[in-house]
Amino acid sequence: MLTLRKKILVAIDGSPMSDKAAEEAVRLAACNTGQFRSKVYAMLVLPSAPRTTFTDFVPPKPVTETEQWGELRDKIFYVVEKSAEESGVLLEVKVEFGEPAEELLSFASREEVDVIVIGSTGKGFLKRKLLGSVSDKVVRNAKCSVYVVRG
Repeated sequence: MLTLRKKILVAIDGSPMSDKAAEEAVRLAACNTGQFRSKVYAMLVLPSAPRTTFTDFVPPKPVTETEQWGELRDKIFYVVEKSAEESGVLLEVKVEFGEPAEELLSFASREEVDVIVIGSTGKGFLKRKLLGSVSDKVVRNAKCSVYVVRG
């Protein structure tokens, strides 16, 4: 069986479902050993910074520039970093700003990702119709395979 290197993108948001997706992504990557080791990209997409208005004299700092960021970052990426380290999987952590589905799809296209692993939120029918679902948008628009992890 020919096993080729894979690029795996996992969406991280600090929720239990994203932690489960992170473990699945690492498990998929751990299957490839030897010279064709897979790489996992763990991506957190934060909302764009609020736009300043003429009444704002000092615009707010992005969350990544606050004193709490280091602790928050460690909590959000803890599971994927621990799993990758234990399995010997190559991991690259990314933090982007914008709309989550758009940023995930853009990164996947730019980096020629082979599979996107994303958790399902389990929203109800009405909430999904009103707000949309990141996993639904990714599944419908991705140019690569998408692995949806359910609780």
